[in-house]
Amino acid sequence: MSYAVKEIFYTLQGEGAHAGRPAVFCRFAGCNLWSGREADREAAVCTFCDTDFIGTEGPGGGKFATAEALAAAVKAAWPADAVGGVPYVVCTGGEPLLQLDDAAVLALHAAGFEVAVETNGTQAAPAGLDWVCVSPKADAPLRLTSGDELKLVFPQAGVDPERFRHLGFRHRYLQPMAGDRLGENTAAAAAYCLAHPGWRLSLQTHKLIGLP
Repeated sequence: MSYAVKEIFYTLQGEGAHAGRPAVFCRFAGCNLWSGREADREAAVCTFCDTDFIGTEGPGGGKFATAEALAAAVKAAWPADAVGGVPYVVCTGGEPLLQLDDAAVLALHAAGFEVAVETNGTQAAPAGLDWVCVSPKADAPLRLTSGDELKLVFPQAGVDPERFRHLGFRHRYLQPMAGDRLGENTAAAAAYCLAHPGWRLSLQTHKLIGLP
């Protein structure tokens, strides 16, 4: 299959268990929970997304005809003079699992990368992923109920984090919802983690230090 990618860029992972790790981000275009257009936000399943995932015109983005071409573009974003460490790619979106398939994972592994995905969990995942991070949305049924990391944007109306406590994830994070109430949401998330030590606080540290 071909792949539509909004952007590919090198930065530090800003969130969750791998916060601070150098990574190539491969942002796939499109999502099944929101069109990405502001006119559709109010009626969307996910109404709080803060990411532009429409089109393929972003830095490093494009339409890639093969998995090998996609992997080559990801590899080109990793610094040739980087010393040490295992190259790491985070497949994100939008919703990456609308496009990320077995062939792409194999090609990325062949290019030397550990492969992570950040997904809303509504789609099946290909085999061989090295890290699976699921960020559930309140009204979207989960197909992925186990993985490495559960990262719940908090608070979401009508969603008690304990609803996800039984799921098979090794790490559980609350991430304060961005926007005008970020300070209030951060305080609420911190208080919840203090009262429920099975959860940890995840901050978007890349935004705090001005990285993409």
